[in-house]
Amino acid sequence: MRRFRFYGLFFVAPLVAMTSIVAPAGQLLAQQAEEHAAVAKPETDAARTIDQLLTSLKRERDPDAANRISAELMGAWNDSGSPTVNLLMQWANTAISEKRNPAALDFIDQAIVLKPDFVGAWNLRATLNYTMGNYRKSVSDINHVLALEPRHFGALAGLAAILSERGSEEMALKAWERYLDIYPADRDAQNMVSKLSEKLAGSRT
Repeated sequence: MRRFRFYGLFFVAPLVAMTSIVAPAGQLLAQQAEEHAAVAKPETDAARTIDQLLTSLKRERDPDAANRISAELMGAWNDSGSPTVNLLMQWANTAISEKRNPAALDFIDQAIVLKPDFVGAWNLRATLNYTMGNYRKSVSDINHVLALEPRHFGALAGLAAILSERGSEEMALKAWERYLDIYPADRDAQNMVSKLSEKLAGSRT
């Protein structure tokens, strides 16, 4: 299957090395204490930033400029606002890069328990389930991402790819069209829509 820039969904950036499969309890407790003592950013501010970035992404027609906006969006979606959850996600990414998938799943599950509305954790678990061949679980996680944030173009790209791979090309086309409605400057997605549209049109004649 051809890989696209799925912004976290089928791409895992290597982070710092981790030496333990189980999250060090002392470090987690320290993070939680720091988190409770800190003044959290209002969630409304984060939501406002995401809304503004999505508006800019929808209006932008230059692919390079749109790519920079999309990177900012993925950074916002991957920041839970919780130092503890972000640390768990860092450990999960490191475990994935070291091919220790069971440990990674455990870290992601802990992150989801602590912050069930964190789309970054659900999206990363969708990625991991896909790489492990658990397509049904991956689609379930993607659907959860989209329930929390319907404009998450990375999750839509992943869903479209899985649907194409499984032969559900009409549904894949709809997913790509939803993607382009959010991120119209993505040329790879434009090409996919054109190819799928032509293929489906040919199969109907």
